[in-house]
Amino acid sequence: MSKTANIEELKNKKISSLLGQYALPAIVGTMVNALYNIIDRVYIGHTDGLGDHAIGGLGISLPIMAITAAVGMLVGAGSASRISIYLGKGDKETAEKIIGTSFFLTLLLSAIVYPTLFIFLEPILWKVGATEETFPYAYEFMSYLLMGNVFVTVCFNFNSMMRASGYPSKAMYTMLITVVANIILAPIFLFVFKMGIKGAAIATVISMFIGVCFVMHHFMNRNSMLRLRLKYIKPYPLIIWAIISIGLSPFLIQLASSVVVFFINNRLRDYGGNVAIEAFAIANTLVMIIVMILVGLTQGMQPIVGYNYGAGNYPRVKETLNYTIKVGVIIGTIGMVLSMLIPQIFVSPFNPSPPLAAAAEKALRYVTILLPLAGFQIVVTNFFQCIGQAGKSIFLSLTRQILFLIPALMILPPIFGLEGVWLSLPTADFLATLLTAVLFIMQLRYFKKMEGQQNLLQR
Repeated sequence: MSKTANIEELKNKKISSLLGQYALPAIVGTMVNALYNIIDRVYIGHTDGLGDHAIGGLGISLPIMAITAAVGMLVGAGSASRISIYLGKGDKETAEKIIGTSFFLTLLLSAIVYPTLFIFLEPILWKVGATEETFPYAYEFMSYLLMGNVFVTVCFNFNSMMRASGYPSKAMYTMLITVVANIILAPIFLFVFKMGIKGAAIATVISMFIGVCFVMHHFMNRNSMLRLRLKYIKPYPLIIWAIISIGLSPFLIQLASSVVVFFINNRLRDYGGNVAIEAFAIANTLVMIIVMILVGLTQGMQPIVGYNYGAGNYPRVKETLNYTIKVGVIIGTIGMVLSMLIPQIFVSPFNPSPPLAAAAEKALRYVTILLPLAGFQIVVTNFFQCIGQAGKSIFLSLTRQILFLIPALMILPPIFGLEGVWLSLPTADFLATLLTAVLFIMQLRYFKKMEGQQNLLQR
């Protein structure tokens, strides 16, 4: 397919087919982030000398991993969204400047954030809910992961831009290669070299380095739609602002999720101890899978919406949004039904002890009960990011994570104990969905108004 054909599809191809074409690779890309953690947990659960507390250690590591993911999304998501919009305007030169600036920003932020996290890793882990039993595993895992996390960030950022520039399938295959590499390398480091939990971290870093090699080859290839050019690897102030203004939304979402897990883990430690923390680490796996699928779905929506919004094709933007919402709700419903009827299939792969398995199955039912609403909320929240309305996207994200969930965690546990911690999650989901629905209706009215004005101009 020619470069022009890749872009022409965004304004002509059937929405359902186009969303599938772009969303599937995006889902694979976002699922990689979840799969790395899941693969590590499964292998660790079957490694002699590790077990429940090691799984808990990985759960404790999630807030810090969310911070590192936030750094990547600040640049990657903002760059991908802006690239789609500028391609819709036919401005290829600015799109390539965005790629160069993105590379510069990624290296700069990585040089600042990751060494800082490494220096303060020990006190951070205690603050996010580590116990005497889980701390050694969390510290060892994150120490090794942080040393090579720049590869993780570069790989995800450029993979997002690869999708946005018209190569969704190639982006999918690149991320699949990294997953396969991790599936092969992790057991070698854990079972053959017997390196313990640090082996899982090293396998992740090596796998992502392989991914970096593939994405860099793409953006240096003469036949690619957009290229990483040496002359553009520098800070363009206006482009930096354009990237950050959009990327700030997913950045704050990830940062907020880190803060929220801090509160959740501390509440679980206070009301349920190690078993509750370890149960959440397992139960949260399904939620993480569903959320990553939904985020991938919205990333698949992003180039379609971004291009057509930039081109002023509002009916196609609205059609894409409505169809994506339907798919998102269906995905959330499937996740909820599976967790209610057969929670053991999500718990047993981690090889937990019987008490931990029972606690994890119970937690799973609580945290997934409103996943269908999450499907709607995540799609609409990310839609505002796609059309450059970062303020609304940030606001909706923070209402769920901060405005609703943290107060719920403060109010419900003293009344209901451990049950109150679990109930806080669906309570926040419900309230956030109501607010999202209000802004969604307002946006639909705006599109109707713009379509009316376009019709008048055409007469």
